[in-house]
Amino acid sequence: MRGVIEEAIEALSLMQNYPQKLSYSGDPSLLKRKKISVIGSRKPNPYTKAATHQLSQALSRAGICIVSGGAMGVDAIAHGGAKASNTVAVLPNGLDHKYPAINKKLLASIEKEGLLLSQFDDDFKATPWSFVVRNELVVALGEILVVTQADLDSGSMRSVEFALDMGKEIYVLPHRLGESKGTNSLLQKGLAKAIYDIDEFAARFAGIQNILRPDDEFIEFCKGAPTYDEAMLKYQDKVYEAELEGQISVRNGKVYVI
Repeated sequence: MRGVIEEAIEALSLMQNYPQKLSYSGDPSLLKRKKISVIGSRKPNPYTKAATHQLSQALSRAGICIVSGGAMGVDAIAHGGAKASNTVAVLPNGLDHKYPAINKKLLASIEKEGLLLSQFDDDFKATPWSFVVRNELVVALGEILVVTQADLDSGSMRSVEFALDMGKEIYVLPHRLGESKGTNSLLQKGLAKAIYDIDEFAARFAGIQNILRPDDEFIEFCKGAPTYDEAMLKYQDKVYEAELEGQISVRNGKVYVI
């Protein structure tokens, strides 16, 4: 469903220039959800890829909507981890275009199940300046900004400037020396906080005590010392995986949590 957002969005009042028009395609009710903006490098390293996916997945399980820019790299991973139905993609172009082409399938699924937003006419094609405008809107929509990887001179660091101007808290992933120099510089200057425990971070922001990870149900089941046959009947592959990872042990035909 396409339309134009008619009512004012309070979060956008922090922008230098409130959008003259905000078009959407999808489910505009997502704008009423608690939201976090997640951005970063278009060429993330393997650690960032895994951590970004885990982070957006944990936030989504906690009922938090992910906002990002639909770009390659961190943006796409953040949208994917949250699942299409729990994410808002802000476009640097009009709704008639799915850019970049490599994310065409992802953006189409977000349009169908989540929400696409644009400040531009439907047939507008992205230009260098429209990416900057898009980035400010991404930052404004989230209650906080998470940057999972960024070089010093990058679009992500320009987004950080928007966040600082808006008085928003900034969080980053901890990286090794020499990597993600942009986010490491934010930590060094005290302008950002590091996320050391993803599930704790998601739970705290969501205002709940804890979040069940996908395998927690299995572990809770095993705390009752079920028989090996009972565990295999109900969970099968998880039994092998947990045993290999040292989470459980099998003794005398029963399963125990280590």
